[in-house]
Amino acid sequence: MPTRRHFLISFVATPIVLPKLGHAAALPAELPLTASCHEDGEPTPAQTEGPYFTPNSPEKQDFAFDAPGGEKLTLAGYVLTRECQPVAKALIELWHADESGIYDNVGYKLRGHQFSDTQGKWWFETIVPGIYPGRTRHYHIKVQRPGGKVLTTQLYFAGEPGNQRDRLFDESLLLDVWATSDGKFGRYDFIIA
Repeated sequence: MPTRRHFLISFVATPIVLPKLGHAAALPAELPLTASCHEDGEPTPAQTEGPYFTPNSPEKQDFAFDAPGGEKLTLAGYVLTRECQPVAKALIELWHADESGIYDNVGYKLRGHQFSDTQGKWWFETIVPGIYPGRTRHYHIKVQRPGGKVLTTQLYFAGEPGNQRDRLFDESLLLDVWATSDGKFGRYDFIIA
């Protein structure tokens, strides 16, 4: 069984290849696009940031160190325009609960940001967030192209019993998740206006 590192190396090493018409991005078969980008398509849906956002997060990619008891997950994707063009230097900010469903509201555990590379790629080493009352399992994300509007949204896990009870759940924000020998690999591509 492949590892999270296998998926990440494959993801990082594969350049985005745009067809002549530029209406879809071709990626390795094991890492399909999670969202559809095309000129008449909709950008990734916005959702509330919730009550637990903390500004001025540190720039970091490794959140797993913050919760050594959690199930490891590599979270990765692209930031793309509606025309499937990569967005370089986009800000991607992530925050989420720990494996027990608790947020760090004092410091910056499981909170941070980074910037997409020249191919629009981004990734975090983190954990699967726990569930807390009233919500299904989710990540909070902000995405902003240089000089653009901030997209605030959430990402969800397929097959969670709480999805249908969560009033914020949106199926279009489901992660593609693969089991690996050392945790999970989750993928979502943000389409921004």
